Formats: sequence, C-alpha cells, structure tokens
Amino acid sequence: MNELLTYRFNLDSFLGILGYILVVVFISWLLSRVIRYIIVQIIKRRKTSPYGGTSILFFRNSVKFFIGFFGITYIITTVPAFSSKASLIFSGAGILAAIIGFAAQAALSNLIAGAFIVLFRPFRVGDYIKLDDTRVGIVEDITLRHTVINNFENKRLIIPNSVISTDSVLNHTIEDSHVLSFNNFKLGIKADIDLARQIIQEEAIKLPTVIDFRTPEQVIADVKQVDVRVIDVHTDHIHMRAYVWLNEPFQEFKTKCSLKEAVHKRFLVEGVALPIPIYKILKV
Repeated sequence: MNELLTYRFNLDSFLGILGYILVVVFISWLLSRVIRYIIVQIIKRRKTSPYGGTSILFFRNSVKFFIGFFGITYIITTVPAFSSKASLIFSGAGILAAIIGFAAQAALSNLIAGAFIVLFRPFRVGDYIKLDDTRVGIVEDITLRHTVINNFENKRLIIPNSVISTDSVLNHTIEDSHVLSFNNFKLGIKADIDLARQIIQEEAIKLPTVIDFRTPEQVIADVKQVDVRVIDVHTDHIHMRAYVWLNEPFQEFKTKCSLKEAVHKRFLVEGVALPIPIYKILKV
C-alpha cells in the first residue's frame, strides 16, 4: 500500500503531502469503523459469557485508539519531510520522552488500569457494583480511559480506570446473584416482639423476589425462612432486623420499600406499638 500511495502522491510538495495524509486518515477511519462493526456483530450473534462480552467491548473501544496511533506513526515514517525531522528529534529525545511521559502519565495509567480490569475481572459490563453511598449502579461500559456506571436515576457516572481500579468495589453479581438484604424496623418499647417477628416473617415471604435459602437440615429442623432478630433496645424504641434472601440484587431497594410498607400496615391493624419519640424539656 505504501508504494501505491507514494506513487499516486508527490510527497515533495505541500499538496501531495496533504492529500497523502487525508487518504491515510480516511483509510484508518474506515478500517476502524469496519473492525468495530464486526466486533459489534460478534457481540450480538454469539452467546458470549459476561466476562467474554466485557473483553470484546474493551477491545472494540481499543481499536480506534490503536489504529489512529499506527496511522500517525505510518504518516511520520513514510513522508520524507516528517521522517527526517522525526529522526532528528528522536536522536536527542531523552528530555522530550521524559516530558511526554510525565504529561501522559494519567492517560497511560488509565489505559493500563483498564487493561487490568479486563484481565483480572473484578467486575464486568452488566454487574451491579458499589464504590460508596453515592457511586453505585450498573456497569455500562469499560473504555480505554474510564468506566461508565449507570446509576438508578439513569445518570451516568464517569470514573477514571486508575481511580476505580484502586478503590474497594462491592460487586453484587460477580459470582452469585443471591443477596442477603438487611431490613431494619423500629418498635415501641412495650411492643409485642413475638407478634412483630411473626408479622415481618409472614409479609417477607409474600414478596416475589424473596427466596428460601435454607439448607435441607434447616428445613427439617423447622428453622424460619426469614430470620428476625432484636438488635438493640433503646429508651424510646426496639430495633429489630430481618435477614431476607433475594434472588435479584437489582430489586433490593424496591423489595425493602415493599416490605416496610406491608409490615407497617400490619402493625397498625394488629396493634403493634410503634416508637414514640421522647423529648426532654429543659427549664430555663
């Protein structure tokens, strides 16, 4: 291709060099589009595993960068005006390399971190992950520079790969989609604890996402499907917690809301005492 292009263009003139550059850029762009299109078709048609799909998506995002890089390198090495100056610059490139390396440190760290994410697979596209209380959602894409997380408000969190690769990540779906949900309830200080426990257990097993995660031995021993414990007793309320197993981590918040509503309605109907705040009145 090099001989054909150089034959078509006079690389000793400005217009010839300009035309040559435009052709190489167009070919690089076209090649990038074709390869990315093929990768997308592979993702759609093949039944790849979640990890395999993540690797293919990352490779698709890498194609544009590397083809562009090789296109620029090809132009510099094949155009005499550029190659002669490049060799002159690179002959004393010690300081220049240090400057470029320092300037590109963040970009390179993101690139390497993205490759490590795909290689070691702490999370994948489609996983439900949590970094902290504000950074939580579904991994939508992993690019060369950043990871895109779609939170539950349909907003995108753009997190640099170098940041997310060094943070502690809570992955709800990396191996097992079953999650143990903690559901907290407050009762009045004189409430019937046994009745409250029974109501919470009955309302929990009615929800469609709640599963029976007991072992056969626990079933034979008649261990309750939902464990409800008294966590603490305060001066104005009793703190109880229900440990509920779910088969769908994406529905945990919705399930919590449904359970709290159902339990509260049952408490009102069956007369379970609710907490009454205690206020201290200071005499002046």
